[in-house]
Amino acid sequence: MYSKNIWKDATQEKINAMMQFCEEYKTYITMGKTERLCVAQTLELVKQKGYQDLNAIQSVQPGDKVYLVNKNKNIVLFHIGTKPLTEGIRVLGAHIDSPRLDIKQNPLYEKNDFALLDTHYYGGVKKYQWVTIPLSICGVVVKKDGTTIDVMIGEDEADPVVGISDLLIHLAGEQLQKTAAKVIEGEDLDVTMGSIPLADCEKDAVKANILKLLKEKYDFEEEDFLSAELEVVPSGKARDYGVDRSMIAGYGHDDRVCAYTSLRAIVDMEEIPTYTSCCILVDKEEIGSVGATGAQSLFFENAILMLLHAQKGDSLLALRKTLEHTKMLSSDVSAGFDPLFAGVNDPKNAAYLGRGIVFNKYTGSRGKSGSNDANPEYVAWIREIMDENRIHFQTAELGKVDQGGGGTIAYILGNYNMNVVDAGVPVLNMHAPMEIVSKADVYEAYLAYLAFLKK
Repeated sequence: MYSKNIWKDATQEKINAMMQFCEEYKTYITMGKTERLCVAQTLELVKQKGYQDLNAIQSVQPGDKVYLVNKNKNIVLFHIGTKPLTEGIRVLGAHIDSPRLDIKQNPLYEKNDFALLDTHYYGGVKKYQWVTIPLSICGVVVKKDGTTIDVMIGEDEADPVVGISDLLIHLAGEQLQKTAAKVIEGEDLDVTMGSIPLADCEKDAVKANILKLLKEKYDFEEEDFLSAELEVVPSGKARDYGVDRSMIAGYGHDDRVCAYTSLRAIVDMEEIPTYTSCCILVDKEEIGSVGATGAQSLFFENAILMLLHAQKGDSLLALRKTLEHTKMLSSDVSAGFDPLFAGVNDPKNAAYLGRGIVFNKYTGSRGKSGSNDANPEYVAWIREIMDENRIHFQTAELGKVDQGGGGTIAYILGNYNMNVVDAGVPVLNMHAPMEIVSKADVYEAYLAYLAFLKK
C-alpha cells in the first residue's frame, strides 16, 4: 500500500466514510481555535464515551477509560488494557497549539484616532501573511478574584472582526525593497480595534470607548489584561478546498489534524485493548515544548504514576519499565509536496497529498540536528501493521538536506528510551493562517492510528 493515491481505488463506501469523518473534523478545528478550546471539545467528546476523571478513581481495571486535564491546555486519555502497564503502552501524541499572535500584557493604546492592540507572535510565522486578513480574538481574562471570563470576538457571523493593516501599493516603493522577513516587522503586527471616540472624553477617547465596550460585554477592566491569555487567530470556518472538495482549508491543521484523528482513534475503540492505549494532547510544541503544559513537563510521567498507583505498582522502577516498553507515534504533520515550490524537496523522499499517512523516520534540520531517529526494527514493526490493515502510507523527509527542517515532540519522549516515530498528515501552507490538507490523508491517518492502538 506504499505511496499509492488513495482516490484512485477507494470504494464509494470508503469515500462516504471519509467525507463524513472530515465534516466532523472541520467542526473540531473551526471550534478549536485555541488550546483551551481544543481541550474543552475533547472533554465533551470523551465524557460522552464514558471516560472518567482519573483524579476521582481509586483503582483501574482492564476496559476502564480515564482522562486527566492539565491547566485546561493539556489532556491525556487512557483506555486500560489487559496487560500490565509495565509491559508498555501504545501512545498517540499530538500538539494542539498553533502559530498565532498573542496579545501583550499592556496592549491597548491609541494613535492618530485609532485604538490598537500590541501583539507578540507565537511560533514560526511569515509575518507578512498575517496582515489584511480577518482576525478573531479568542481566550480568557482572569480577574484578581479568580473569576475567568471567556472572550470570543470575531467567530460568530454577527460579530465584527479585527485585523492588521498594510501599506497601500501606491506608497510601498521603499517597503518592497525589504526582504520578506522584514517587510512587516514583529512590532508592527498591531491589531486595529476601533476608531469611534467616547463622547465627552478629552484624552485617548477612542481607547476609552473600546474599554467601555469591553466592560459592557465582558466585564473586565484595562488592568485585567495583565492576567489574560488572548490569542489573535484567523477568523471563519474551515472550508472545503478545491472544486472537487478533495481538501480542507483551515487554520491550525498543524497539528490539530493529528490531534483530532488521534483522539478519534482512541475513543472509537470499543473492545478492550491488549496494551493500554493512550492519547496525549500537549501545548507549547511550536515554541520548543517547554513549560508546564508542554511535552517536556512531568505531566505525562505523573499521569502514568497515578495509573500505576491505581494498579498497586507505583514505584520508580515500574514507571521506568512502563516508559521503556512503550511504543509511540508522534502524531505530527509533515510538509506536503507543493508543485509550485518543488525545488525545496527531494521528490523521492517527499510527502504527497492524497497518498496517506506520512512516516518521518527522522526530522531535525540539516545534519539531523534536534532529531528523533527511529530504530529500523521499530519502523519495520510499523510497516507490518500498515500492510496488515491495508493502510496507505508514505515516508518522507522535511525538504532537501540543507534546505531547513523542523522538529516535533518525538525526541522528548525518545528520552524515556521508548520507541517513537513521527506519523502524520501532509500539509500545504504549513504555519500560514490558511493551511491545506487532503481529506483522504485525514481519514487514512485515523485508520492508521486505530490499527496502531489495536496491535
